[in-house]
Amino acid sequence: MTHIRPMLPGDLGGVLEIGADVARLNAIAAAADGTDVILAIETSCDETAASVMRGGREMLSNVVATQVDFHARFGGVVPEIASRKHTEAIVGVVDEALSQADVGFGGLDAIAVTQGPGLIGALVVGVAYAKGLSLATGLPLVGVNHLEGHILASRLSDPELATPLIALVVSGGHTSLVHVPGWGEYHTLGSTLDDAAGEAFDKVAKLLGLGYPGGPAISRLAEQGDSAAIPFPRAMLHSRDYDFSLSGLKTAVLTYVRREQAAGREIDVPDLAASFQAALIDVQVAKAVRAAEEYGVRDFCLGGGVAANTALREALRAALCAHGVRLSVPPLALCTDNAAMIAAAAHVRLLRGEFLGLEAEASASLPLR
Repeated sequence: MTHIRPMLPGDLGGVLEIGADVARLNAIAAAADGTDVILAIETSCDETAASVMRGGREMLSNVVATQVDFHARFGGVVPEIASRKHTEAIVGVVDEALSQADVGFGGLDAIAVTQGPGLIGALVVGVAYAKGLSLATGLPLVGVNHLEGHILASRLSDPELATPLIALVVSGGHTSLVHVPGWGEYHTLGSTLDDAAGEAFDKVAKLLGLGYPGGPAISRLAEQGDSAAIPFPRAMLHSRDYDFSLSGLKTAVLTYVRREQAAGREIDVPDLAASFQAALIDVQVAKAVRAAEEYGVRDFCLGGGVAANTALREALRAALCAHGVRLSVPPLALCTDNAAMIAAAAHVRLLRGEFLGLEAEASASLPLR
């Protein structure tokens, strides 16, 4: 007589582990064939986003629910509100992304999520939801660095973009120069020591009563002003490293405004906006060109929300072109936070066989490696 032994808890764990390994191997194989279909989730700040991508380049859907109107009244992102709004929106955003792509969970190879950096409460919402989907569906989970997503955004619209390259990521929370010797390999050359570029724009805009977000408002005013009207400082312009510092520039603007108000003089806001913007851009461009020359690259990509700034794009393109370096900038919709860039980065992670365990946590200061 054959005796059938009851399945013990340890046996079930082994079966699940084998199933997870098979799912991961299948996802890696699909990525190698360029047929992998990934659902990506992004909740690092104040946009709840989801995207379905095939082969790291074919965007089947890209859904973004913004919270700008909720934060505008406060002049900046309120972390507690951001977390709550992500919780309210994430189910609907993911469902809409799947619906637009006409894909069910059975048609996916992996689930990707922004693990960091960003606002910890906002990140936790996305990571927890992605973990739940992974556990419920058996699909492997891929963790993505938010900055890597911004770098890969250019690749979505520029098939000629090739490594090695230098990337400048400028957003509300980040300002970094990165050397990319190959896709999936990142060496941070320098970053901001204090305020990020987008944060500086927002703070100066708030000072001038221009509302939130500040970047677009200052950019529009700067077009009408004289960029040489006010000699604001170019902090660390001649430093030998690739770090940035913008708190001094912000303080210089505040000091100028207070001085002019105390003297009873009317402030020429367009001139101030243009002078502030030029001071910020000059340092970014100078260090970008020096990095491109030092590392001998022929491609350079710009990413992040501040990459939408026309003056920065034009100044960077002209300076790099003069040195024989081609600039790649994503379309405006892919400059701000979105999940398509997270899916593109996840494709690279799949090719490298890198997955996220269900024990992993969100990280507000996740380093780019």
